[in-house]
Amino acid sequence: MLKKILKVVVILIVVAFVVIQFFRPDFNNPPENPGDTLEASTAVPPDVEAILSRSCADCHSNRTTYPWYAQIAPSSWLLSSHIQEGRQNLNISVWNTYDTRKKVRKLGAMCDEVQKGEMPLPSYLWVHWSAKLREGDAKTLCDWDEAEINRLQPQ
Repeated sequence: MLKKILKVVVILIVVAFVVIQFFRPDFNNPPENPGDTLEASTAVPPDVEAILSRSCADCHSNRTTYPWYAQIAPSSWLLSSHIQEGRQNLNISVWNTYDTRKKVRKLGAMCDEVQKGEMPLPSYLWVHWSAKLREGDAKTLCDWDEAEINRLQPQ
């Protein structure tokens, strides 16, 4: 009797897994206007660009590179949610659409979050260990953030 129940449960789980594969989020990157990007209005040094590309751009730009597991539910739903939230909080692809106050606020938040180890998300790093900030990366980003804030808001 227990074997029969276990067999039914396994079959139901497999069927449910197959069915949820038909409910996929949209994984198209929105179009990017080159004039709106961070690089279009800001001098981004190569070391900062490397950090942003490696550790930030997948969730905070319209240049997301989707991994293989983006095709498998329920991980696709979690990934989609992280990307939507990341773009909503900071999107370097639309940087020039932000006003100066918002840019200053975003730069300050970027520094705070990398210093606290909140970004990149620990759950993102489970699979994308190459995105982990290296020794000195947080300082490099924060130094650039501070210089950019001073450029945007001269004393």
